[in-house]
Amino acid sequence: MDLDLVEISPNAKPPVCKIIDYQKFLYQQKKKQKELKAKTLKIVVKEIRFGPHTDSHDYNFKLRHAQRFLQDGAKVKAYVFFKGRTIVYSEDGEILLLRFAQDLEDLGKVEQMPKLEGKRMNMIIAPKSIKKKT
Repeated sequence: MDLDLVEISPNAKPPVCKIIDYQKFLYQQKKKQKELKAKTLKIVVKEIRFGPHTDSHDYNFKLRHAQRFLQDGAKVKAYVFFKGRTIVYSEDGEILLLRFAQDLEDLGKVEQMPKLEGKRMNMIIAPKSIKKKT
C-alpha cells in the first residue's frame, strides 16, 4: 500500500507508532517548522553615533532618527565614540546618553544603561510596543 511504519513518540511507554506515508509526514513537519519560523519576530538593532561634544542641531537630527527607529520596532544602540584624548570627557558622554534616553522615554525603555567599553560608551534602548515589520 506504499505506507511506512513511523515511530512518532519513542520516549513514551509503550512507544507510539503510526502507519503513514513517510514522505508526506516529513513534508508536513517541514511546513510546520517554516510557519513557526515565519511567525518569529526579527529584532533589528540600529546604531546612532555621537561625539562627546555633539551640537544641539546634530543631537536633534539623530533624536528624530531614533524616534523613527523605535516607532518601526527596532532597538536603538546609541554610543559616544571618544577619539584620542577626548576620553577625559567621558562624563559629558554619559550625560549626553542619559539626556537621549530621557528624550526617548515615551517611545522606548532603556535596556542597558550607559557603560564605557574601551573608547565607546554604549547604551541600548528597546521600543515599548513592538510593531511587526511586513
